[in-house]
Amino acid sequence: MATDTLKNDRGASGAPAGGSALRRILLDNGALTALVVLLVAMSLLSGDFLTTQNLLNVGVQAAVTAILAFGVTFVIVSAGIDLSVGSVAALSATVLAWTATSEGVPVWLAVVLAVATGAACGLVNGALVSYGKLPPFIATLAMLSIGRGLSLVISQGSPIAFPDSVSGLGDTLGGWLPVPVLVMIAMGLLTALILGRTYIGRSMYAIGGNEEAARLSGLRVKRQKLVIYALSGLFAAVAGVVLASRLASAQPQAAQGYELDAIAAVVIGGASLAGGVGKASGTLIGALILAVLRNGLNLLSVSAFWQQVVIGVVIALAVLLDTLRRRAGATGGGAAAAGTGSSGGKKKSAAKFAVAAAIVAAVVGAVSLLNPGPSSTNTKIGMSLSTLNNPFFVQMKEGAQAEAEAAGIDLTVTDAQNDASQQANQLQNFTSSGVKSVIVNPVDSDAVGPAVRGANKADIPVIAADRGVNKAETAALVASDNVAGGKLAAKTLAERLGGKGSIVILQGTAGTSASRERGAGFAEGLKDYPGIKVLAKQPADFDRTKGLDVMTNLLQANSGINGVFAENDEMALGAVKALGSKAGSSVSVVGFDGTPDGLKAVEAGTLYASIAQQPAELGKIAVQNAVLAAQGKSVESMVKVPVKVVTRENVADFS
Repeated sequence: MATDTLKNDRGASGAPAGGSALRRILLDNGALTALVVLLVAMSLLSGDFLTTQNLLNVGVQAAVTAILAFGVTFVIVSAGIDLSVGSVAALSATVLAWTATSEGVPVWLAVVLAVATGAACGLVNGALVSYGKLPPFIATLAMLSIGRGLSLVISQGSPIAFPDSVSGLGDTLGGWLPVPVLVMIAMGLLTALILGRTYIGRSMYAIGGNEEAARLSGLRVKRQKLVIYALSGLFAAVAGVVLASRLASAQPQAAQGYELDAIAAVVIGGASLAGGVGKASGTLIGALILAVLRNGLNLLSVSAFWQQVVIGVVIALAVLLDTLRRRAGATGGGAAAAGTGSSGGKKKSAAKFAVAAAIVAAVVGAVSLLNPGPSSTNTKIGMSLSTLNNPFFVQMKEGAQAEAEAAGIDLTVTDAQNDASQQANQLQNFTSSGVKSVIVNPVDSDAVGPAVRGANKADIPVIAADRGVNKAETAALVASDNVAGGKLAAKTLAERLGGKGSIVILQGTAGTSASRERGAGFAEGLKDYPGIKVLAKQPADFDRTKGLDVMTNLLQANSGINGVFAENDEMALGAVKALGSKAGSSVSVVGFDGTPDGLKAVEAGTLYASIAQQPAELGKIAVQNAVLAAQGKSVESMVKVPVKVVTRENVADFS
């Protein structure tokens, strides 16, 4: 039987037949099969996908996730988990920027301190796991919170400009080869070297395979775990520096959720969460799969909400294919020994190909269904919103889409999910997909600058919506004045209280420009009312549930509160819920945005006022200016959408 099999697999020259060899490579590497399938599917569905520029974009967009995932590979191979890598990346980048700019430390030393910070965080994780006997999940979850908190403390919630000499890591060599891709390749080679050629690498596999057996065979398991988690922290620091270099600033809220992408990349690449299995090449393939999915779905104008569904389904199918391969490998030997290897192998191969076909069908079917297809006009406009998890920006999107439909414009809207790096990726994708103009509502005004400069180089006009763009050219800024709105809120609340009273402030997400500007305007406006005392300020992240919890805590800690300013309506509505019957009677609450739910509360009298920004009008005007800019017509550099105070007396005009 062995002779027959050999003959079947080889050509006349005795070498493996090309088709059979390729099939075997693909079947033995489930993640690689999934990546090839995705590349083929995206190439067929989008003419913009298989271009040199876009493939380089995919590489850049995969770089940070891949570097994080390489570090996580060490931990997962040793049967651990590391949930802290995203926070450690943000903390390391913040340390670098802060020491090099605010403290005047030489840049080379600041880089050393950043890398040391990442390694130190990893060592703490390792010590908690090895000597503190904490489960890796709990130890690294604690570090996730500690790292993010320290990053916010150091930066005071504001982005810090990155040193120019280090920002070169986010640029290109020769004008076309991205440096992040080179760093990714270098870190991948280092990972492969550590796993395959070093004592610590062999120890990782031994510990992951059977920790007790490794200990009994003489391995110092506790010390090895210290090194393993320190390596994960070190790789996270490198990823943080690369990410901050791309954004030209250290963002205290950067890399949120990246730990989940990193773990997904490792598992998709064939590693087992039970330990003992994993390799660098598989991790790289896993990171590329995630990047290809996001890039391709952006190019195909798939709804931002449906993108999450498609990504989840494809990840599940990719891992399922690899699981079937492993099961087939575990049972193949017994079948062959029983004399049924030939027919059994054919059945297994057929099953694997069926799963691969299912992945093709899922991708092509889902994307074909969700892709609205090309419009009858050649005018394509891309719009990147900071988040669609907020009614204000949902209204902005609806206003933009209504205007685009009326004008016959092909408008693609993406959701950056409050992630400056993801927004940079989306703008890169727009630039390479042939849009005529771009509308961007920045997550952060500084971080979006490099991506907008890329659009500038491609002669694509950019319209900034709601927030400006720093260190890059925009054809127009369509915005309400957040600072003026904050001042108006202070005046409204102070006059409601008769110029005297004790208030609390619910702040938005730390580090966002909207929170900074509204807070600064409110503080400036309060200077005219010395009788108003601010008892406390606490962030509630623009979220209604957090607004409820924070307001409940503030009521417990402070007595005599008779006024609340919330930097958006969602937090204001949470505060209203916490206040109960006090809202609108003994305590006056002022919100910001003029959302539908906020206006209903104003009409009911539980919310005294909201500073309405008219987001739908803002989206409409942004599209109008984007169309003019795409046609080469002149537009005003600053277009103001007026903010207005909405109270019970005039709410009918807005509802």
